[in-house]
Amino acid sequence: MLDFMKQPKGFYKGVFTIMVPMILQNLITQSVAFADTFMVGMLGQDYLAAVTTGTTPFFIIMVLMMGIQSGAGILIAQYWGKGNQGAINRVLGVGLYFSFIFSFIGALVVFAFPRQILSLVINDARIVQLSIDYARIAGFAQMCSSISGIYIAAQRSMENTKLGFIVLTISAVFNLFGNWVLIFGNLGMPALGIKGAAIATLVSRILEILIVLVYALKNKRFKLQVRLVAMPGLIILQDYLKYSMPVIINEALWGFGAVIYPVILGHMHNSADILAAYTIAGNLERLFNVAVFAMGGTAAVIIGREIGAGRVSTVYGVGKSLIMLALLFGIVSGGLLLLASLTVLEPVIYPLFKLTPVAARAATTMLLILSFITVIRTLGFTMGIGILRGGGDVRVVMYVDIGTLYLIAMPAAALSALVFGAGIAVVYLCIALEDICKTGLLLIRFKSRKWINDVTREDIA
Repeated sequence: MLDFMKQPKGFYKGVFTIMVPMILQNLITQSVAFADTFMVGMLGQDYLAAVTTGTTPFFIIMVLMMGIQSGAGILIAQYWGKGNQGAINRVLGVGLYFSFIFSFIGALVVFAFPRQILSLVINDARIVQLSIDYARIAGFAQMCSSISGIYIAAQRSMENTKLGFIVLTISAVFNLFGNWVLIFGNLGMPALGIKGAAIATLVSRILEILIVLVYALKNKRFKLQVRLVAMPGLIILQDYLKYSMPVIINEALWGFGAVIYPVILGHMHNSADILAAYTIAGNLERLFNVAVFAMGGTAAVIIGREIGAGRVSTVYGVGKSLIMLALLFGIVSGGLLLLASLTVLEPVIYPLFKLTPVAARAATTMLLILSFITVIRTLGFTMGIGILRGGGDVRVVMYVDIGTLYLIAMPAAALSALVFGAGIAVVYLCIALEDICKTGLLLIRFKSRKWINDVTREDIA
């Protein structure tokens, strides 16, 4: 039954060579994000809710950037398999243009109309007021991150995951130190509260750009050709739009839909408690699921490389092996999250954030549900974001992602919370319907083998 797990010598070593730096990168950045949340939590629960409110509008931009990076990664991974660095430079150039334009517009809109936008997230004027300064600065921090992120994503698609680990680790540690200085007023600096957290984030993102720029100019494995990056050409633009726009639209619509979740929670009874719990649960989930996200990214790189190198006949077997690995990682990740939820979180971790009893119970409820959903989510993430997108099957992934969110999970969550007045357990189970339905549909598509597509050109350099 497990014959498909037998792959050529060095295959699994290659998988873990790509995957381990991504796991370490995610682990460090999520640990620092958790510490960041802890520092803000020391200011009080209202400040936690304010940070969630201030970052929610940018979640749409963030997933849009992920779409731009993923779309570029589809082409780059396959061109890397072909050994065509000129085409990779052109794809990188298109991705940079898109990243800068979209992130700059997002930052500018929130900077100009913060109160109006943040009021859509939560119906508490006090929380909105606390979050305005944070949101205005956070937008430009994200703009900087989108610029460095597209180059890091390009290198990741070329099997160089160490760069992201190094750059984002340095940035995360610097961000954490900046938070300690500016939030609480250490080393003679003024205590700026959550505004200080936003400034520290902005400075750390500028540092990311500087590190990436120096690396790009000196890197010999992939030679940066500035002329091709600046003028990528219409042919690559057309290919990028063909294969990347469904991904960008997918992420934009999914991001907009996902933003509705905290909006729904923000209009429930005890909204400040629930939003604080949502922030804590989200940080803990990402911390325990670092291998989940790394598995999806690794699958996309490997599938794209195999197709680009012309090994189409073996791609399906490679995909099955990656799905089995995802299942194992999902079981371990979900088990660890369940164990933590039942033991140390409520008596040890929650008091550090000064959560009220209502918020603590809500956070535990969310995490218990997430611990069981993690296995399903891991399989879905690996098949959708990894295997199918890596194979160029971007439209089907878009339909599945958007359909399960807008037609199933979001309506169920909104009706249960705002019409029927259900508790957080029922509402969060409704949110989880997205992963359950999505994974089943993606598995059907994977078995059809229709996702295997070569998206490169032979006549471009």
